[in-house]
This record gives sequence, C-alpha cells and structure tokens, in this order.
Amino acid sequence: MNRQCTRSGCKGRAVATLTYVYADSTAVLGPLALQATPGCYDLCATHASKMTVPQGWEVIRLAEPDTLVPEPDEDDLLALANAVREVGFSDSPNSGPQPGNPDSVVELGRRGHLRVIADAQRRI
Repeated sequence: MNRQCTRSGCKGRAVATLTYVYADSTAVLGPLALQATPGCYDLCATHASKMTVPQGWEVIRLAEPDTLVPEPDEDDLLALANAVREVGFSDSPNSGPQPGNPDSVVELGRRGHLRVIADAQRRI
C-alpha cells in the first residue's frame, strides 16, 4: 500500500482515504483503504488534517492523521531483530514441519482454494 496523495501536485504518501456520502451530506475520512477505489480520494497526512467540507456538510473522522501511520517503536524493532538473530544463529535443526515431507502436516479443513493445516505432532 504505497500510494500517493490524489491532490493535484502533491507527491506525499497517502495515509487516509476520503469518501463522500452525497445522500447524507457527509464526508468520511478514515485509514488508507486496502485498494484504490473509484470515487474515493487518498490523502497524505497534511491534506487529511487540513480537509474541509462544504457548508452544511458533516465530517466523520475515523482516525486522526497523526495516528494513521504510527512510527515503529525502537524496542519492537530491536526485539524483532534479536528474535531473527537468535533463530539464524541457533545450532538446533528445524523442529517444524519439513516442506518436502507431506506426512508432517495434516489438513484440518478446506474452503474453496484455502486449507487449514497443522503440524501432525501437535494436532488441534
């Protein structure tokens, strides 16, 4: 989800999606939609915070622009790096299911093209 702000001339990274509900005279500003949708506008944090609507319209802000893209916490990044380093430097063999061994996993359910699988030794 790396889209640009749809305002003319703005090269900022989009962090919010603006949708108009014309029947209710309402503008809804929420988190960035997963996909670009016709009739919706992707806005950067600057334009999302300065957005105004016509007189008589209502604005519903589902999230403030400052909270839409949280900065990663340094402690979380360090914990993730340490976990990856620990697994990468471990001398123990992989105890999880082996990709080449179909007997190491059990199919618990299926819906369409999706499957629920589990480790054969730790069956739920």
